[in-house]
Amino acid sequence: MIKKIIYFGIIVILTILLINYFGTKNMFQLSNNDSINATELVNNARYNPKRLYLSTWRLVKSKYYDPTLNRQDWYRWRSRYIDKIKTQEDAYVAINTMLASLNDQYSRFMSEEEFKSQNEEIDAKISGIGVTISSISGKIVILDVLKNTPANKAGIKPGDILTKVNGKDVHGLDLADVSKLIRGPIGSVVGVEFIRDKKKISYNIQRREIEIQSVESEMINNDIGYIIYVANPYYYKIDNEYLVYTYTNVKEDELSLYGFTNLDEKKMFLDLISVKGIGPKAAIAILASVSVEGIKDAIERENILYLKKIPKIGDKAARQIILDLKGKLASNNNVSTNNELSEALMALGYKQKDISKIINKVDINLTIEQQIKEALKLLLK
Repeated sequence: MIKKIIYFGIIVILTILLINYFGTKNMFQLSNNDSINATELVNNARYNPKRLYLSTWRLVKSKYYDPTLNRQDWYRWRSRYIDKIKTQEDAYVAINTMLASLNDQYSRFMSEEEFKSQNEEIDAKISGIGVTISSISGKIVILDVLKNTPANKAGIKPGDILTKVNGKDVHGLDLADVSKLIRGPIGSVVGVEFIRDKKKISYNIQRREIEIQSVESEMINNDIGYIIYVANPYYYKIDNEYLVYTYTNVKEDELSLYGFTNLDEKKMFLDLISVKGIGPKAAIAILASVSVEGIKDAIERENILYLKKIPKIGDKAARQIILDLKGKLASNNNVSTNNELSEALMALGYKQKDISKIINKVDINLTIEQQIKEALKLLLK
């Protein structure tokens, strides 16, 4: 009996020593991670989600500009979720909830994929073939082909209907999913199939780095230059004149102009910047990724997955957009003239004689975007 008690006591002591050793070791490792970089944190999240959460907590505590941390007791967050974090997704949710308590739209957590996506956009470069696409009645239509790109050299034209990418049918897919299929490593080859004039055309195109020009500038009278941020700069052609609806964003040290092809787009932009955490640059990036109708539909249907496919929009931002805008988006009833529709179609590469044959068949009470979709259906028949 005495031997059993002794053995039991030894086991308990050893267990306590081991717990203390590993516990101290883990605490020591975390305490030295105050200056840990974002990439290291992201990589470690795959193996230890609790460590990611605690490291983020410590980073905010030591580095955040407001020492009061939005006038709250930051220590309450250290243990609030730690026992509930089992997976990487658990850590993401806990971190986002913790950061939300700062009430700071400029402080956010990004997953590895979001971090890479942001850097890709900041660098304004992407690996692909150089086309701008749109979804019209479930069909993926080429809106524009960028100059000096693989697509341009291969002979792809505006108005071509994309049907397959590497043998995969793209009919009905989201634009974000189609874009991912088209993009790939520099130097790799992508197989694309189109329909043009009811004929199938196939290309095998080598991807390369595409430089994205996100800002258009022009010098006008009195040597005054205006820079306008637009969703799709490739819509505008040199030597053509366009009616651009603008929004001026005024800050203490900056005046920024944002331009839109129609009032629907501007109205959506204004709705988006009214959302908590969505600024003008994020709003214009959203409009560059999906159509106005696509955004509206996702909001009304509470389609969080659709919104999360938009660059820079995570789960929290997607939910905030739905929370702030669902049921508040007024239906647009702007009347567009035939001239505006005609200019838009010519910008897509269609000839005036072909446009004249169908333009009177388009309902002018539709928004300009809907008119373009309707006109393209008629032109593609």
